[in-house]
Amino acid sequence: MIFSDREDAGRQLATRLSQYANQPDVVVLGVPRGGVPVAFEISKALHAPLDVFLSRKLGVPGREELAFGAIAAGDGRFLDAEIIERAGISAEQIERITQLTEKKLKQRALLYRDGRPPVQIEGRTIILVDDGIATGSSIYAAIHALRRMHPVKLVVAVPVAPSSTCDWLKHEVDELVCLEIAERFNAVGQFYRSFSQVSDEEVIALLQRPAAKVQERQDDPPDISSSQRRVWDGRQREITIDVGKLSLNGTLTIPKDPKGIVLFAHGSGSSRHSPRNRYVAEALQSSQIGTLLFDLLTPQEELADRWTADLRFNIGLLAARLTSATRWLIEQPETEHLGTGYFGASTGAAAALMAAAQLPDRIEAVVSRGGRPDLAAASLSHVSAPTLFIVGELDEPVASFNRQALAKLKCRRKQLVIIPGATHLFEEAGALEQVARVATEWFAHYLISSEGKSEMAAVKNAEAS
Repeated sequence: MIFSDREDAGRQLATRLSQYANQPDVVVLGVPRGGVPVAFEISKALHAPLDVFLSRKLGVPGREELAFGAIAAGDGRFLDAEIIERAGISAEQIERITQLTEKKLKQRALLYRDGRPPVQIEGRTIILVDDGIATGSSIYAAIHALRRMHPVKLVVAVPVAPSSTCDWLKHEVDELVCLEIAERFNAVGQFYRSFSQVSDEEVIALLQRPAAKVQERQDDPPDISSSQRRVWDGRQREITIDVGKLSLNGTLTIPKDPKGIVLFAHGSGSSRHSPRNRYVAEALQSSQIGTLLFDLLTPQEELADRWTADLRFNIGLLAARLTSATRWLIEQPETEHLGTGYFGASTGAAAALMAAAQLPDRIEAVVSRGGRPDLAAASLSHVSAPTLFIVGELDEPVASFNRQALAKLKCRRKQLVIIPGATHLFEEAGALEQVARVATEWFAHYLISSEGKSEMAAVKNAEAS
């Protein structure tokens, strides 16, 4: 990791963009949400106006985290023909998803600007900023839209991007500034020490901050949250767990005086780089619960799985790797005495339930976020750990799967929490915060409190008899 946080990345980028300082025609545009804190630091250093430029990926139906394209404000759209063909997405589906996504973009624009008109693009030098680029589809849609607005010069500035994406995008803009051109790239978050999700409220606050305050704060030290201090106190480390002939990667964080530990599992691979998982992990750490963000797939397997989706649905394989990670954790002197829980997302939730059924004497709590517990159907009746399912209200198929799975659970403590107005990825304002809060409360009760431990012991004794 080479950036402390988004603010640090913005300050480093500003140094590379110093030739644009104090020029009256320069405008800095941040891509919400994560690009706005980076863009704010650049606008502050360059003394340039700051605004947002909205773009959003178009998700494959049923696999929304995989993008088949992207749209941006101003009629910019990019479609990946290869993914569309492989996923079998029809023209009608493309238009329906595009229209729904355009509606969300317009709602976000109204929210962020609060009635203010967007800045003028025509005839000006535009610096488009994000906190990193992965495939480049969203930023390409934004570039396409901005070109139609006739800027004098279009600069894209990002802290990190894969080399293949940079090779493609550098021909689409007048200047591409990228601090870290990565040959090995799994996710943007792997290059940051702190990469928690940015809220709509933070974006609005940065856009409303007056220019005078921007100038006054120019030399202020970065604001370091308490959770970041815990990460920086030397108790976080990258670990490798051998599973048969494979080596799987994880990030182990032990806060001061830990009172439990939670393993994170996501079926599609890079659990430790997932911004949503890391956001929840920081919330747990703030309650003195340690975390192990753990990849169930190797980088090579994840690359193959992006096209086939076969491995993420191999629940037996994922559960076996999760139990191996759990046994590794039990053998470590700093964690062997801690109550252990699982936090599973997507098909990783099914793996967590299967592993919990196999380790009834070790796993004390399970939480699923937008998960597929139905895929662990044969194991549900054997799970004894208190289990919490968290689902978005608008994620209708997954909500139905969770209701059916909840009915099959035999554990005494089980609950389904529906987050109002939330979709599968919990991208809506405040949605992920609610996920983190209820998950933390669940783990705090069953991993930490004497009441929770006594209750768990009673459940196990009753089941044994």
